Amino acid sequence: MKKGLCFSLLFGLFVVTAFGQGYQNPVLRGFNPDPSICRVGEDFYMVTSSFEYFPGLPIYHSKDLVSWRQIGHCLTRDSQLPLHRAPASGGLFAPSLRYHDGVFYVVCTNVSGGGNFFCTATDPAGPWSEPVWVAINSIDPDIFWDDDGKTYFVTQGDEGIRVTEIDIHTGKVIGPERLVWGGIGGRFPEAPHIYKKDGFYYLLLGEGGTEYMHSATIGRSKNIYGPYESCPLNPILTHANRRGQGSPIQGTGHADLIQAPDGSWWMVFLGFRVTQPYAYYHVLGRETFLAPVDWPRGGWPQVNGNGTVSLEMNVPTLPLHPLEKAPAQVDFDSDKLGFEWQYLRNPVRENYSLTEKKGFLRITASPFTLNEAESVSFVGRRQTEHEFTATTLLDFRPSAENEEAGVTLIQNNTHHYDLLLKKTGRQTVVQLRVKVGSLSYIAAEQAVAGSQALLRVEGTPLQYIFYVADPQSRQYAELGRLDTRYLSTEVAGGFTGVMVGLYASSNGKPGKAKAYYEWFEYRGAE
Repeated sequence: MKKGLCFSLLFGLFVVTAFGQGYQNPVLRGFNPDPSICRVGEDFYMVTSSFEYFPGLPIYHSKDLVSWRQIGHCLTRDSQLPLHRAPASGGLFAPSLRYHDGVFYVVCTNVSGGGNFFCTATDPAGPWSEPVWVAINSIDPDIFWDDDGKTYFVTQGDEGIRVTEIDIHTGKVIGPERLVWGGIGGRFPEAPHIYKKDGFYYLLLGEGGTEYMHSATIGRSKNIYGPYESCPLNPILTHANRRGQGSPIQGTGHADLIQAPDGSWWMVFLGFRVTQPYAYYHVLGRETFLAPVDWPRGGWPQVNGNGTVSLEMNVPTLPLHPLEKAPAQVDFDSDKLGFEWQYLRNPVRENYSLTEKKGFLRITASPFTLNEAESVSFVGRRQTEHEFTATTLLDFRPSAENEEAGVTLIQNNTHHYDLLLKKTGRQTVVQLRVKVGSLSYIAAEQAVAGSQALLRVEGTPLQYIFYVADPQSRQYAELGRLDTRYLSTEVAGGFTGVMVGLYASSNGKPGKAKAYYEWFEYRGAE
């Protein structure tokens, strides 16, 4: 017994020394839900949902499952991703990323136009093919290749998980949709993935709804069509029983499993960090978390020992490959925006320029407002931490009172806070505007001299604090404080998270006013 214990301790020390020790959750921070992962050799690739934002479906790369860098998007052309008038939390749901015979596949559903599809690429950074549409009405598709060469779509139907044979070359359905498993009885059995291991088909799915009762469950069968036996450990992942224990991580589920080159198993899954001390509000959206998995031969997978995770994961890891942090300030001196920036729906491209005025991002006002499910003149990036500071220098010369430009914190088109520059009478003013459901009002206003202003937002777990400064003095004056709760998913609804955006609008009237942003800085809490 003592020898066995000694060996275990020595082996544990070897693992920690030879590999890495510990990491922080989440591994993809801010609005990055529904992760799906694949591995090619020593490289891991992951995709997450993007809903009404364009380009669609961000693609990430890692060497160690801990440090991830975005390398592109799957859907970068309007022909691939029609989002015309897609409502908030419409668009792209729950992708799956797979690799087979030298080709990468992303499978997804555009609930606002077209339904189920898959795209292919030989390089996950792109370019990706035009969508191949698959005439199956259920959602959350995965793709599975069996040993006999047959290809299956695995989807979420009303009653549970369905398996359907398709022609991978054409997308044509060549077999009936078969209901194979409804899970363990939780609401909304969804997010299916099939793995073949040790002679079993293992079917992983999410249950309980993508909220506080979310979970991951798993079943197995000797036949792909079932019947599926439920794992005695189910749910193998959930934080539903930790809601009253003060855990900042809630809503864990919608998972995918991956085996590393060393044989170890890992799970990526969504969850959200609640705003302490409120405990029941989250503004960052659903994020991507990582957990180690013990999956013995012929047995069931066990996630991190007890099916829960923490922000600080003190576990052995793969050899770590830390990435250099991206610079906090973007100077808009490139001819392209970085991958972190996204538009709301398909952009009107002539409304944006990085070359018209060197070192500036120009956004031309569109007639649409942030309140509309339209292609507004907007580009934004994720809020990734509760504590952050976002600052920009705006040069804007409105010619009429209907024209405005500035910074927005937007959860959706009915819930956003705007710090904007506009003309009122003969004055140029900075306004702090609140839009919460049917309520819209100006919370604060301050006159500014000239056409330039420094606009700043500081985030805390409980408040957003808004500032304005003259670019010469750089003396920031507080304009107002607003409660973070009213941009939370619990209040605003939907599946996304808060985005920090730059925008310009002529508020439904003709106008082509141009807003010039000289730089943008985003600093999260260290």
